[in-house]
Amino acid sequence: RRSRGLSIHPMNACVAFPTAAGSGRIATNGYRVFSANSTPACIELAKKITERLGVDLGKSVVYQESNGETRVDVKESVRGQDIFIIQTIPRDVNTAIMELLVMAYALKTSCAKNIIGVIPYFPYSKQCKMRKRGSIVCKLLASMLAKAGLTHIITMDLHQKEIQGFFSCPVDNLRASPFLIQYIQEEIPDYRNAVIVAKSPSAAKRAQSYAERLRLGLAVIHGEAPGSEADMADGRHSPPATRTTTGHTGLEIPLMMAKEKPPITVVGDVGGRIAIIVDDIVDNVEDFVAAAELLKERGAYKIYIMATHGLLSAEAPTRIEESAIDEVVVTNTVPHELQKLQCPKIKTVDVSMILAEAIRRIHNGESMAYLFRNIAVDD
Repeated sequence: RRSRGLSIHPMNACVAFPTAAGSGRIATNGYRVFSANSTPACIELAKKITERLGVDLGKSVVYQESNGETRVDVKESVRGQDIFIIQTIPRDVNTAIMELLVMAYALKTSCAKNIIGVIPYFPYSKQCKMRKRGSIVCKLLASMLAKAGLTHIITMDLHQKEIQGFFSCPVDNLRASPFLIQYIQEEIPDYRNAVIVAKSPSAAKRAQSYAERLRLGLAVIHGEAPGSEADMADGRHSPPATRTTTGHTGLEIPLMMAKEKPPITVVGDVGGRIAIIVDDIVDNVEDFVAAAELLKERGAYKIYIMATHGLLSAEAPTRIEESAIDEVVVTNTVPHELQKLQCPKIKTVDVSMILAEAIRRIHNGESMAYLFRNIAVDD
């Protein structure tokens, strides 16, 4: 039996969603929510989502055997139900992917009606373009997930929106910007004196979307730092064809002028203002640290970083702590509790509410359009 509706009572939430008529606890008939990862962070996010939905977390066991193989045991019947699998991506990304694949296949062979993957941060999303003699790994992963049995994907702020085209199933690419904008308005004193900064021209569209909704100015960091070398070892400088015995030299391709970036600079006024750098992923923070130093030189007196996914790999927490950055604000799409212990500048925004609402709407066959209200195409 399908539920007629659900009233969500957010705890420390910043956005409220309308629901259909009716209230109370949803009957578990019809859908279940499972966690595909045994790490505390994934279970914590899954519990937050199920608490907002008013259901119990599905009973399953995910573990690694002594030989390194992944094993999944589903402890309850899923026949004919909509199954939602919550999977966050810890540092061991390949193990997390294998856990998701094995669980999806186990549910598929257990006759689940629909299997929806809730993957807030989609792994390998940066490898979505062909470079040199590599491959588009993101397309490979999309094919693997579909083959394993996933019939729908819920994710958040894909690195490139075109990644949705890699899937043969529907993809709902949710946005974290309403939560981050709410944080700016409530937690940054005198945010009206701020300027939104794009750390590269490619991030200018996202920064422009933030600036327009907050009614703030926009600045863009452009250029290349001295001493950095362009990655040109891809064959474009291979020697021309030699003259053959027939005298034919092959195709005469016009010589292309190499692109050369100007010295790094800031386009826009940041003097005496709060600089807020916005991006989708914070992983290797070298670019952010360099951008913060440049903004300080240009007169910015406080520097914030707003991003959806806080991967914060390697020495990122230490570098942030020692840098000119005042605060790094990320969502809980990726576990980063250890990084927060190393660096008090890292703050977390909870996005479990929008994930829970997406689950409820998909199961009840409701429109997802409300979750994308006031969201620009370039956001």
